[in-house]
Amino acid sequence: MTNPAAGAGRAVATEGTPGFAVETFGYPNADVILRDQGITLKRGDGHITLAECGSEAGLLQIMRRPEDAVPVCFKVTGDSGFLTMEIPSVYGVRGNDYDTTVDMTVGAEEKSFDITPNQWTPVGETTDPDAREHMLIEIRTSK
Repeated sequence: MTNPAAGAGRAVATEGTPGFAVETFGYPNADVILRDQGITLKRGDGHITLAECGSEAGLLQIMRRPEDAVPVCFKVTGDSGFLTMEIPSVYGVRGNDYDTTVDMTVGAEEKSFDITPNQWTPVGETTDPDAREHMLIEIRTSK
């Protein structure tokens, strides 16, 4: 015959143990960034982070429409990194010392652009014969 109290004790101990930590790679404070800057930061590995433009040298800089929109800058650390996002109407990226590729969408098409280190690279509508607006959806970097 089994002792019902013994099984109950094990259940209580299981309920009191902490759960597993699951890393979702979700971008911290993404809702505040969307509200304040109009950009959606989704997921990343922590090696590409939003930064204040002009706060330091070596930032990736993203230009977007309208023309008077504030540029968006990112700090890159580590040997490689990725960040997924939604930044509409991107037309130029200033690279840094990293090898950088950006993925963009226009309609149902996805396009990739290699960014020239430490120079401005035209992307999106500036390379499109029809000047269609492109959305930046991912940045990937490596040394």
